[in-house]
Amino acid sequence: MGVAHAELRADCASCVGLCCVVPAFARSADFAADKPAGTPCPNLGADSRCGIHTRLRQSGYAGCVVYDCFGAGQWITREVLGPDGSRADPRLAALFPAIRDLHELLAHLTEAQTWAAAADLRPALADAEAEVRAARTRAPQVDLDALRAEVSALLLAAGQKVRGPDRPAGRPHPKADLRRANLRGATLIQARLRGADLRAANLRGALLIGADLRSADLRQADVIGADLRAADLRGTDLRGALFLTASQLEAARGDTTTRLPAPLTHPGHWA
Repeated sequence: MGVAHAELRADCASCVGLCCVVPAFARSADFAADKPAGTPCPNLGADSRCGIHTRLRQSGYAGCVVYDCFGAGQWITREVLGPDGSRADPRLAALFPAIRDLHELLAHLTEAQTWAAAADLRPALADAEAEVRAARTRAPQVDLDALRAEVSALLLAAGQKVRGPDRPAGRPHPKADLRRANLRGATLIQARLRGADLRAANLRGALLIGADLRSADLRQADVIGADLRAADLRGTDLRGALFLTASQLEAARGDTTTRLPAPLTHPGHWA
């Protein structure tokens, strides 16, 4: 994420390994083995630390690398489980995914409040942040769909303050004028967009799996929810990209020529 409070960044040292217990995963290209929901991963140690953390990709657990709880794990460990709590608590099956989603909304709301162009929306963004924070105490009973829709509309409005209004987009290709193009939810799997000018484009929820975005310009593009798995970002300019997250970068490919907004850094596997 471009900007977020420290509490919204995963801190595994302050968590009891909830992401290694609560979710289920199936043997696939992302996971080397099956794991039922609520069952500790066999790589999780008694100290709540991953035994293969430094070699997850090499061990067949790329899905773990790209996962981000946005600080939900340590919040639940501190605020719900407490010092005597257990990661076997049955409430976690519904609570952990709900808090994770709420923390993702908080991360985006805190980022949007830093944009000078959206200064007139800061009171509304701050109110929404307070509402989401309060919702954590009601999770998982809170209506997440309704809250997500409310926050999404506000984030879209804030993003448009930065990007300007969307423009209709024809068939995307590198020579097309894609500045501020509305490509929301577009299927751009393995699209050839090398060198494309996508400045301030609306790429919300776009499927960019395996897309060639080498040397493309995505400055101020809205990439919330964009699927960048295996997208080639070598030489891509992502400075100022809106709602870009570390997990999106972990899922993509890039190198030292990829330009990122602070405080995001190049994932280790890019080297």
